[in-house]
Amino acid sequence: MTNLTYDFTGRTVLITGGARGIGLELSRFFTGAGAAVYIIDFDGDEAARAAAEIGAKAAPADVSSTTDIERVVEQAVADTGRVDIIVNNAGILRDKVLWKLTDDDWEQVLATHAGGTFRLTRACVPHFRAQGFGRVINVTSYTGLRGNTGQANYATAKAGIIGFTKTAAKELARFGVTVNAISPNAETRMVSSIPDDKKAELAAAIPMGRFADPSEMAAAVGFLASDEAGYVTGVVLPVDGGISI
Repeated sequence: MTNLTYDFTGRTVLITGGARGIGLELSRFFTGAGAAVYIIDFDGDEAARAAAEIGAKAAPADVSSTTDIERVVEQAVADTGRVDIIVNNAGILRDKVLWKLTDDDWEQVLATHAGGTFRLTRACVPHFRAQGFGRVINVTSYTGLRGNTGQANYATAKAGIIGFTKTAAKELARFGVTVNAISPNAETRMVSSIPDDKKAELAAAIPMGRFADPSEMAAAVGFLASDEAGYVTGVVLPVDGGISI
């Protein structure tokens, strides 16, 4: 885990897709920095396991459900009196070339990535406004700008998150709320499932020659969530070893 000195004591943090990969490492980071962390994940068992492991709270929820999201936000506020930082990280894949994509393949990917980002942010805005403080960090992808064969749905969702980030940043700045995004390139379960020869080719195309460990995303997210980043908003920060250069 990245050794950082940020102190988030007294802050309440909600992380979607927080039970695995990047989300789990971010949950671990914020918990270690003193925050009250709610792991929002569709898989309740995984959320409970992760929460028990790192000392967070499990919040089983489907980010494509407004009812689920509002319930989680209400619970966090009831428990801690506030919500300060949200990380919109949840995502799914339904990869197929576009002429084989079904309506469900398309709609579920957009509902989870872009829809989940919208729903959680919207649910937290009244609390952010009342506090005069909020940090929104969204997880997008270079695929949203470059495209990728077999991922028309994913690319559309991630491009949408970039547009959402910039629009929400403009709308919420006057309330003391910043909205930023990271564009990561980490060795998640998806990358681990790629055959070794293909993964070696992909790694060779990265200027730094490797995929990041998911924990390396914590430095960027920690900064964007910090008090020190209060004048940083509308930014899409590549944390990708230079692949987007």
